[in-house]
Amino acid sequence: MMASRLKAFLPQVSGDDVHPVDAMLPPGRLAAIGLQHMLAAYAGIIAPPLIIGTALKLSFLDITFLISASLLASGIVTMLQTVGIWRIGVRLPLVQGVSFSGIASMIAIGKEHSNGIVAMNVIVGSVLVSSAIMFFLTPLYAKLIPVLFPRVVLGAVCTVIGLTLLPISIGWMQGTSGTPEYGSMRNIGIAILTLLLTVIIVHYVPGFTKRVGMLVAMLITTLISIPLGLTDFSKVGGAGAFAVPGFFHFGAPRFEPAAIVSMIIVMLVIMTEATTDMVVIGDMVDKKMTPRTVSDGLRADCLGSVFSSMLNGFQASAYGQNIGLITVSRTKSRFAVTASGVILVIMALFPPTAAIIAAIPLPVLGGAGVAIFGLVAVNGVQYLSKVDFLSDRGAANGLIVAATLTMGILPTAAPNFYVHFPQWVQTIFSSGIAAGAITAIILNLIVTGFHRGLSDSGISAAGTSPVDDGIGIPAVTDEPSAT
Repeated sequence: MMASRLKAFLPQVSGDDVHPVDAMLPPGRLAAIGLQHMLAAYAGIIAPPLIIGTALKLSFLDITFLISASLLASGIVTMLQTVGIWRIGVRLPLVQGVSFSGIASMIAIGKEHSNGIVAMNVIVGSVLVSSAIMFFLTPLYAKLIPVLFPRVVLGAVCTVIGLTLLPISIGWMQGTSGTPEYGSMRNIGIAILTLLLTVIIVHYVPGFTKRVGMLVAMLITTLISIPLGLTDFSKVGGAGAFAVPGFFHFGAPRFEPAAIVSMIIVMLVIMTEATTDMVVIGDMVDKKMTPRTVSDGLRADCLGSVFSSMLNGFQASAYGQNIGLITVSRTKSRFAVTASGVILVIMALFPPTAAIIAAIPLPVLGGAGVAIFGLVAVNGVQYLSKVDFLSDRGAANGLIVAATLTMGILPTAAPNFYVHFPQWVQTIFSSGIAAGAITAIILNLIVTGFHRGLSDSGISAAGTSPVDDGIGIPAVTDEPSAT
């Protein structure tokens, strides 16, 4: 028994008896696919500290520190999530980054304090306490998962994730906002070329190159961008050789009840988003999720957020944008994503490496992003293709999907829609993913009936829910996690 449990924790050489998720790849392939995952997540990781630091009017050096701290925390939590320690970590190819869900609340905290440093200490304190509280409440949350996430909810929310991410990549295609070249034909042309090369390489080029087609396409278009003046490596030499972000850089955390409550709401939103990502990836890599394994993943989210706050960072969150890369690379190994965590840590500790990545033009990232984020939406559509839309319940399923898509796209289509609503409403529904997930869950419970849903999620002879229109996660069992 002890040997079988230890085997689940350790990387294994590829073979017929080894699940692809647990297979260790050759070093070169591991590094290349890990780099792809890191590039897909990089812009999302650095954006929140940049936005929040600017809103709090922090100095350039302080914002630079926040970015390094976010890279370090994201890398370490990614390794924790993919490798796992005891009951912490889902052990799937799941990239962890900085959540966007808390940005609005953190900026609101900043408006209540004239001093940006004081505001950061309040933010750190609220993230620290809320993450610790939710760490201990994850088992309670996980018990409700079979009721909350049937296939119609998963499919609708996964589609929303892709649709809400696509506008981000479209913005990257146009370049850096506020510059004279923003939206120029040159920028958009480079983005389209990146997308075309990705498609061509993935479809026509044989062997391992096909699996890293996005990375190869980005490398080619980055080189093309140099003579066009879109790539600037001049800042690489000016970056310090080595730097370690310190704990509580801005001073001791401050604990304000209102800020803590708002961050607890944010953590619930993050947990809902993370659950969807874990179940979708689990299905893609043929690892069936249980409330227990999802609980393990959420513990890593919460513990990672505690660690991130100590580094003066923000909440850790599963990144949906990397789901598409699993489809492109056809690589299910969790250790490929572990490698991306290692790369993030190196970038945080060795600033020149981060400077090189930062020199990649936004249009290049935008072209690749269209492919990656679009595939996330495609995965959602594939989920929905297995949902009943023809019976009496099917009509209700159609309305659930329609409402979910509407609420998910609303924050992007009408950014000021909730401007006159209370702050807590803005905190929750400013995220299209969170808004869509909450809508889908509530409408599904109305249709199925909460008590009926609980009885439907009981253990069947096979250990899964007997009703599957279908339940995305099996019911709780006493078996040890296989991941």
